[in-house]
Amino acid sequence: MSKPIIINIQDIGHRVIESIFRLGRASRFFLLLLLKSGMSLRRFDLVIRELYFTGVLSLIIILISGLFVGMVLGLQGYETLQKYGAESAIGALVALSLVRELGPVVAALLFASRAGSAITAEIGLMKTTEQLEAMGMMAVDPIARVVAPRFWAGVISMPFLAAIFSAVGVFGGYLVAVVLVGVDDGSFWSQMQSMVDFRYDIVNGIIKSCIFGVAVTAVAVFEGYDAVPTAQGVSGATTRTVVTSSLVILGLDFILTSFMFRGVS
Repeated sequence: MSKPIIINIQDIGHRVIESIFRLGRASRFFLLLLLKSGMSLRRFDLVIRELYFTGVLSLIIILISGLFVGMVLGLQGYETLQKYGAESAIGALVALSLVRELGPVVAALLFASRAGSAITAEIGLMKTTEQLEAMGMMAVDPIARVVAPRFWAGVISMPFLAAIFSAVGVFGGYLVAVVLVGVDDGSFWSQMQSMVDFRYDIVNGIIKSCIFGVAVTAVAVFEGYDAVPTAQGVSGATTRTVVTSSLVILGLDFILTSFMFRGVS
C-alpha cells in the first residue's frame, strides 16, 4: 500500500474519531446545561432579557419572509390547482404547507441564521475576552449565568416565531389568492378550516418547532462555549452553528414527519 493512501486513511480515521469525541463532548455539555438551568428558572428576568435578543429582534425577518413565502405559495398553488379546476382549495394548500412543514422548518432556518449565529458569536467573544474565566474566578458559574438563559430564551422563542411565520404566510396567500387573483373569499377560508386538522397539523407543527428550538439553541451555545478564543475561532464557530443547525433541522424534520404522519389518511 502506497504512502499517500495510508496517509489518507489515517486522516479519515482521525476525522471520524475527532467527530465522535466532539459529539460526546457536546452531549456532556448539554446534560450539564440542563442540570445548571435552575438559576435561569429562579431568576427568570435573565431569560426575559435574552428573549428580546433572540425572539423580538428576529421578528422582522420572520414577518417579511413569512409574507413572501405565503404569497409564492398562493401563486404557485393557484397555477397548479387551476389545471384541475380546484382553485377553491388554494386556502387548504397554503395552510397545510405552512403549518405542517414550511412554517416550522423555514422559521427554524431563519432563527439559526439570525439568532443562533448571534448567540454563538456573543458567547465566543466573551470567551475570547476572558469574561467567562473572570466569572469563574468570582465563583459565578458561566454556564448557569450566561449559557442557560440564552438556551431557554431560544427554546421559548422558536414556537412563537414559527406560529407567527405560518400566520403571516396564510395572510400572504390570502392576499394573492383572494385579493390579487380573485378566488372566492368564503371558499378560501372554508376549505382551510375543513382540511386543517388541529391534532395532526397544528399540534405536530408546534412539536416540530419546539424540537427545532432545542436543537438550534443547543448547537449555538455549545459552539460558542467550545470556540477557540481567537477571532478566527469565533468566526469558524459561527459558521459551524449555521451549517450544523441547518443540517440538524432538515434531518429532524424528516424523522419527525415520518413518525407524526405515519398511518394518517
